Amino acid sequence: MKEGIHPNYAKVAVTCSCGNTFTSRSTLGKPELLVDVCSACHPFYTGKQKLVDTAGRLDKFRKKYGVRK
Repeated sequence: MKEGIHPNYAKVAVTCSCGNTFTSRSTLGKPELLVDVCSACHPFYTGKQKLVDTAGRLDKFRKKYGVRK
């Protein structure tokens, strides 16, 4: 590998919005990384579906198209 062209790959403390914390590695250059979703709260890994309603989009959709039976 060439010298001086690759970013520093260092350990970072990752904190999720659910409160889970773990250590990983990153080229970010900061000692801490904040994420919205991790393996402890992601629906793929937990098997639970969680709807995130941003600015009432679900209500707006349901009002416009109705709820199917």
